[in-house]
Amino acid sequence: MKLPQTKEDLYNTYILKKDLIEWCRENNLPASGSKENLLEYLCDFIENKPITKKQAKKNSNFIPSLDAMIDVNYRNNETHRAFFKSVIGEHFKFNVPFINWMNANKGEKTYREAIEVYNQIASDKKAGKKFSIGKQFEYNQYTRDFFQNNKDLTKVDCIKC
Repeated sequence: MKLPQTKEDLYNTYILKKDLIEWCRENNLPASGSKENLLEYLCDFIENKPITKKQAKKNSNFIPSLDAMIDVNYRNNETHRAFFKSVIGEHFKFNVPFINWMNANKGEKTYREAIEVYNQIASDKKAGKKFSIGKQFEYNQYTRDFFQNNKDLTKVDCIKC
């Protein structure tokens, strides 16, 4: 697969992360980070803009508790995963609506409120509510749309398409 020549072509084509990483390496660009970061590096490269490495924020040694405010440096890390599992249960998993809520409420809401929101999201999911799928999960969105429009087809059919 060849690197698209324009930013528009890059964004209008579904590209696997492994291919983005390969293109970044071939062009001496940073090859780690989210799919969105890799796309930004490649877009800057295509447009001859300076490339600046996206720095991951380091989390402090903050230890969450129910009545503490959500850490302003909040990250979805093992410390937070362990905390949420200890309160919610082993079934806890980070999900996009919850992650978005956490990021929007850093330093403003408590972890107790976060757990209430997590439980509401879980309840909504069980009731069949569909949440929007982020751009970085395009394949998941494609799969959802495929089965919504092709109820009689299989996963194998979806992959073939």
